[in-house]
Amino acid sequence: MNRRIKEKIKYTAGIIYCALVYVFLFLPIVVIVVNSFNATTSKPYLSWKGFTFAWYGKLFENTVLLASFGHTVLLAVVSTLLSTAIGTLAAVGMYKYHFKGKGLIDGLLYIPVVIPEIVLGISLLTVFAKASVPRGMITLVLAHVTFSIPFVIFNIRARLSGYDNSIEEASMDLGANRVYTFFHITLPVLAPGIGGGALLAFTLSIDDVIISYFTNGQVKTFPLKVMESIKSGVAPDVNALSTLILVGTSLLVILTQSGIFSKHKK
Repeated sequence: MNRRIKEKIKYTAGIIYCALVYVFLFLPIVVIVVNSFNATTSKPYLSWKGFTFAWYGKLFENTVLLASFGHTVLLAVVSTLLSTAIGTLAAVGMYKYHFKGKGLIDGLLYIPVVIPEIVLGISLLTVFAKASVPRGMITLVLAHVTFSIPFVIFNIRARLSGYDNSIEEASMDLGANRVYTFFHITLPVLAPGIGGGALLAFTLSIDDVIISYFTNGQVKTFPLKVMESIKSGVAPDVNALSTLILVGTSLLVILTQSGIFSKHKK
């Protein structure tokens, strides 16, 4: 009997613990969604004045906020494409070839990952200033590519750990050249690692604040716009846009997990 009581207590405690963890994780998101329907018009927009959809209409009138979101998406897409292409070539090259200084390069890849973002942001700002590169979308792309490449390489290297070189040798023995073998044999095998690295790079880019703050110039991204609005209180139209982003990403995840995008041959 005592054993059953102990097991029941452990089970109940486990449920309570998991519930508290989920509440801690998702309560801020719930607050954002709820405040997007808040009818208040007085700063700091914290007191509840009633339910309304008005802020979703006003969102599309806020051209500055929409422009910042457009900058964020454009920056994330361009930096993801560049970092994925560079990271893929770098990962394959470092896996296949042995050269002097390879260990040093391999170790240096961890620096953008482990150092504080503020240090990387100041370093990039100094480099751009010394090189007389005007701050704007170009510097933002270069900065985001810089900290995204290592994450792409690490994901692809994890996929390469179980890679069998014999399939490439078999392809070339059958008459295929190196280019054909790379695009038709190597890339399809590495596709899960490349996809994972690209998604991670996109996620890191789209919500970056600190590095973007030092390298943005006059180009404002959505995270920077939100950070600026914190001083006077985050307006409900910002919460409305955040809610729409949350709904869009949730639908994408649901559709992906349900396999609706996968092709099944009968």
